[in-house]
Order: sequence, then C-alpha cells, then structure tokens
Amino acid sequence: MAKTIAFLTLSLLVLTLVQAQHPVSRGRARSRARAFIESQCEKTLYSTMCVRYLSPYVASFTKILSHRQLAQIALKVTLARAESTQAYITEVANKTKGPESRSVRECLDQINDGVDQLTKCIKEAQHIKENGGSSSDFTWHASNVQTWMSTALTDASMCIDGISGRAIGGKTKALIKARVLNLQQVTSIALALFNRFAARFRAAHVVKP
Repeated sequence: MAKTIAFLTLSLLVLTLVQAQHPVSRGRARSRARAFIESQCEKTLYSTMCVRYLSPYVASFTKILSHRQLAQIALKVTLARAESTQAYITEVANKTKGPESRSVRECLDQINDGVDQLTKCIKEAQHIKENGGSSSDFTWHASNVQTWMSTALTDASMCIDGISGRAIGGKTKALIKARVLNLQQVTSIALALFNRFAARFRAAHVVKP
C-alpha cells in the first residue's frame, strides 16, 4: 500500500512538472517569434506598423518563426487589408452619385485588381517550400510573387493619385485615401519581407536573378 501511494505521488509529481514545462516552452517560443518579428520589421519602411500587424500571429507558433513563414503571414495580412479596403470603397461607390462616382469607381477598379494580384501571390507562395525547393522552381515562383505584389502596390498608388486630383467631397476623399494609404504601407511591408526571404534563399543557393 505504501509503495503504491509513493508510486502515485511520484507519478503525479512527474506529470505536474511536465505540464508546467510546456507553458514555459510555448512562452519562450512566442518570445523568440516576437523578437524575430521585431528584428525583421526594423528593416522595413514602416517598422511600428509591421510589428503591430504581425505580432498577433505569434501565439500560433510553438517553434521558431522562419523567414518564409513570416513572409506568408505578411501576405495574408495584406490580402485581408485589401479586401477590407475593397469592401469599404465598394460601399462608398454604391452611395456616390455624379462626377464623384466615376472617380471612386476608378479607384475601386485599381483596388479590385490589387486584390486579384495578392490572391495570386498567396497561391503562388504556397508552392515555395521551407528550403525553397529547386533553384529554378524557386526563381519562377518568387519572381511571380514579387511581380504581382509590386503590381498591387502600384494599384494602391494609382488609386491615391487618381482621387487626389478629383472633385470628391473632402471627408469621402480623406477616408478613402487613409484606407488605401494604409493598404499601400502594409503591401510595402509584405513585399520587403518577401524580398528578404528570397534574397536569403538566393544567397544560400547561389541562384542567379
């Protein structure tokens, strides 16, 4: 009886120690992931925004975050912002009449194209493996992602330029510009992070651009 109690007590102690260690391990992993995000975001044009948008995803990682994973997260965040901007401008366009309507819809056309470009980027990025796969495959997929992200960035810029010189109500213009400018900045962050991932792979595998 005494031996049984001692065995159960020891087993409970071991189980308690194991359970206690897991939260610590997860906490350390999250801390490392956040530190990694902060270090990478420092190298973008909008470092504070970069950390703010990407940090919420830290909790989902129990291991160190890779450059590829960070680039893919940034892509998904950018698409979400693009879709949110698209929904807002669509709502404004449906309520706007007269000359303003044309300007808003031209902006919406640019954002719609940007959403399409970013959607393709995410699908293309899924073909890129953690180690990049073969050099030729990586170059093809990475080039497509970079081209489409650059196009999405241009789309946002064209929308801003288009409505800036048009006769659109001050409040409406300001709200559209604020949302699209935010999208432009987030897209710039995602492109910078993907470019860094691509550069690291090319350096490691000596891939010619």
